[in-house]
Amino acid sequence: MKIGVCGTGRMGSSIAQRLMSVGHEVGVWNRDSAKTKPLVDSGAKLFASPAELAEGCEVVIAMLLNDAATEAVYRGPNGLLKAKLAGKLVIDMSTVRPDTMISVGTAVAQLGAAFVECPVGGSKIPAREGKLFGLVGGANADVARAMPLLEQLCRRIEHVGPLGAGATMKLAVNLPLLVYWQALGEALTICKPLNLPADRLIDILSDTAGAPAAMKGRGAIIAKVLGGAPLGETAFGITAAKKDLATAVQFAASIHSELPVAASALACFEEAEAAGLGEADATTVSVRWTQRPASKS
Repeated sequence: MKIGVCGTGRMGSSIAQRLMSVGHEVGVWNRDSAKTKPLVDSGAKLFASPAELAEGCEVVIAMLLNDAATEAVYRGPNGLLKAKLAGKLVIDMSTVRPDTMISVGTAVAQLGAAFVECPVGGSKIPAREGKLFGLVGGANADVARAMPLLEQLCRRIEHVGPLGAGATMKLAVNLPLLVYWQALGEALTICKPLNLPADRLIDILSDTAGAPAAMKGRGAIIAKVLGGAPLGETAFGITAAKKDLATAVQFAASIHSELPVAASALACFEEAEAAGLGEADATTVSVRWTQRPASKS
């Protein structure tokens, strides 16, 4: 199958690699074409615009940075909505506001294409291994059409409702984990007087009811950084995490709800980004908080 990947950042590139590894012909487009080079060198075909990508492929998978990027890629002068989309399948795996997903999905459907949203849980390695957690929104017939492909990318797929439902569920999935990384930093801060080795402290905190499953993979890395090791590879950057928290807070406001804990965590992620850590892994927020000078009262 000819599949176009629109957006080749960390996740988009990993998804493209997975698709090529299972035998698909993959086309790619990214705003910064330099980010497509490793994929092109591996056999992917480079397209000059989202519209050309859509017309040259049977299926388009979009993995875009945020709502502004989504609007630009779909509605821009050479955007996806300028392509002849009739009969094609568009799967959007971006993490954006539910109303944005509904808007672009409706516009795609009006051009005669099937549209499915499938924001995913997981980072680069699960993406390359086809072990993401897909949170799907869309019409039953469109989801059924997308399912064989989604099964090659995801270890688990949950169709949670119509368009917008997947985006809503993804915001809900990310929120507790991102809040946890800030809470972990605060927990580590109050443990400072104990003078315990970082690896022992993380081991204790990891083996408690409050620790998320992500600590199994990230705990040892956090301990090393606490012990003075350099920052490790970024799985999910602080800037991306900040964007997801901000999106959740904004969406809650739009449905007349409040997320006070998420809003507080958002301020901490914004502070870390302003300190130059935007490209560092989101877990760096935990470490940074232990090193942050105490505020004067």
